[in-house]
Amino acid sequence: METSMVVGVDGSDSSLEAVDWAVDEAAHHGLPLRLVYASLWERYEGGRPSFSTDRPAEEIMAEHIIASCAERARLRNPEVKVSGEVQPDDAVAALLREGHEACALITGSRGRSELAGRLLGSVSLTVAARAECPVIVVRGSERNRQGAFGRVVVGVGDSGKGSGAVGFALREAEARGCALEAVRAWRCPAHEHADHPLLADDAARVHEERASADLTDALREAVRDRPRVDVHREPVEGPAHKILLEASSGADLVVVGALRRHGHFGLQLGRVAHTLLHHSACPVAVVPQRD
Repeated sequence: METSMVVGVDGSDSSLEAVDWAVDEAAHHGLPLRLVYASLWERYEGGRPSFSTDRPAEEIMAEHIIASCAERARLRNPEVKVSGEVQPDDAVAALLREGHEACALITGSRGRSELAGRLLGSVSLTVAARAECPVIVVRGSERNRQGAFGRVVVGVGDSGKGSGAVGFALREAEARGCALEAVRAWRCPAHEHADHPLLADDAARVHEERASADLTDALREAVRDRPRVDVHREPVEGPAHKILLEASSGADLVVVGALRRHGHFGLQLGRVAHTLLHHSACPVAVVPQRD
């Protein structure tokens, strides 16, 4: 089966932005794009006689949405192979199932049934928290979505827990021909050397050097495989979620890892990923990392 990128559509403005972004993303990687619309109308309309010629309005609308999104995608880039499917299923379940085969799932930040004031739609949040493949939530300003900054940002967490995110970010930077900024947040605990203020600068220097060493370790193998990518290592003092949120304003994509713990079935998102999904100024890629 040919690997593809999958984008969830529902006819909302947010999903149309996701389609545009997904077409460009598929073109960067030379992959086909699959459009998926999922709805439970068949379950609701299950009482219709089998001989009835009337079709549910939701089914007709779904087919129209898929067709119009496919046409939109082809007009944006005729070189990208596009296919579409309507699935009579819950949107989350359908997208999670698609994630078993896809190289990435792409969603908008809000569905047509979501309140305009909500920061992130429930479907996008749940898919990002549970999918087996990387999930990209398309959000942020048009400049960020259009790739105006030529920069991918990746948050590098604890050693050994973020290799998936680093590898994904490097592939993205290489495919786009842009720079990668690898960020490692560090903090100097307030209790350290509290009785010896003159040693505070030395303590901070130690933490910064340790963060720099962690970056080098996390990037070493992946960078060796992709030597053409211009990589900038940035150890930065402060909370990781605030640092990456600030970095997102000047990025085309921000990439973070999400640890998937075996046997846990809830929303498996850390604070950093959760914050970015709700507030990032650019699209966010959440890359699963197995415990």
